Amino acid sequence: MQIFGLEISRRKAAPLPTLSSADANRGWYPLIREAFGGAWQRGLVETRPENLLTFAAVYACVTLIASDIAKLRPRLMAKGANNIWTEPDNPAYSPVLRKPNHYQTRIQFYEHWLASKLIHGNTYALKQRDQRGIVTALYVLDPTRVRVLVAPNGDVYYQLSRDDLSRQAEGGPIVPASEIIHDIMVALYHPLCGVSPITACGLAATQGLRVQEHSSNFFANGAQPGGILSSPGILQPEQAKLIQSQWEEHYGGQNAGRVAVLGGDLKYQPLTMMNATDAQLIEQLKWTAENVCTTYHVPPYMIGVGPPPTYTNIEALSVQYYTQCLQTKIESIEVLLDEGLGLSLILGTEFDLDGLMRMDTQTRSTVSKEAVGSGSMSPNESRARFWNLPPVAGGESPYLQEQNFSLAALAKRDAQADPFANVNAKKTPAPAALPPPDDARERAAMRAAFRKNVVLA
Repeated sequence: MQIFGLEISRRKAAPLPTLSSADANRGWYPLIREAFGGAWQRGLVETRPENLLTFAAVYACVTLIASDIAKLRPRLMAKGANNIWTEPDNPAYSPVLRKPNHYQTRIQFYEHWLASKLIHGNTYALKQRDQRGIVTALYVLDPTRVRVLVAPNGDVYYQLSRDDLSRQAEGGPIVPASEIIHDIMVALYHPLCGVSPITACGLAATQGLRVQEHSSNFFANGAQPGGILSSPGILQPEQAKLIQSQWEEHYGGQNAGRVAVLGGDLKYQPLTMMNATDAQLIEQLKWTAENVCTTYHVPPYMIGVGPPPTYTNIEALSVQYYTQCLQTKIESIEVLLDEGLGLSLILGTEFDLDGLMRMDTQTRSTVSKEAVGSGSMSPNESRARFWNLPPVAGGESPYLQEQNFSLAALAKRDAQADPFANVNAKKTPAPAALPPPDDARERAAMRAAFRKNVVLA
């Protein structure tokens, strides 16, 4: 069988054993997560990814991280002279970075990549190669339709189910690890088994959904609690069911709050229920959302939970969010792309962080001024880097003030026996100016007298 020009042998990979049952049960993401052992069988707590994504905090954290990383442009970088990395246009690798496959844009592709990793704990990207063996396309696979196989000698294979978008036929082809980019969230149990953050926040998200469901049902009933219809006499079961059905039909749901007319000495007694204030529903919802943010390492204020920090340094907040939440995920994708595309030591992929660390106008002006004033950048480099402006004549070279001395020059000065000898030495007084010759003095006096209209005798 050939897949993307690669010869795949079923006969060779068929006898490969799967992961042991213990690792598979603990490591692979099942359709149902349990808050504790046996909870699903007892019908107590059932958490499914598609249900938990309806909780606002889970959806907000997943989409925030995925969209923030997807908006960063991946660049192909090459090491040039003096170990300076520049961005070339390589016909072998640049196209797949700009357009990963035939049906997704670059942003859609990396959003899909991160969503699979954040929800299921694993991302599988299948490579498509040309006749030269160069990767020309990448397809993110459905993680629930991929199975990892490990051979007795330690080789890793992936069994794929049918996927029309990635052009996989029915029958589950088995491909070697060299044709799959496997991004793992956190390998808590097995090195090939990523564990989703939903494992840790599933119970909190379920609690939040139940709080919202309870509130929805409460307000759907006109914010009126249930009650008891009582009669002084004995009612037959048929009579009780008839009265109950008529009461719910006329005074329940959208008809809640209407005036009821009771006969036959019937009395309505509302049940004593814990109100929203006593139950602290808002605090409960806030706690569940903060628990989800803690699991995803997202600052709560970024998804609208709690007030934002009091200080207004946007760049500092972005750096904090980058280091504690995004950096590992970004660098993981960079390393996997380097290995997956088969880049050499002088080539590498790098996300452009300018899309995330954008500065406000005042901060950008300050940084630009200090970069040029310290000689770190030339004026033209600063214009291009911070302002996207064309170069100007004379701005190619960095500038420093004349009184600045190099460290080598200062070291030579300090190496003298008395570095301040010339400073402390008394200067020789300048000789007094000689008086001008007599004829010169005479001419000067005559000119002065003439200006004052004085007639000389």
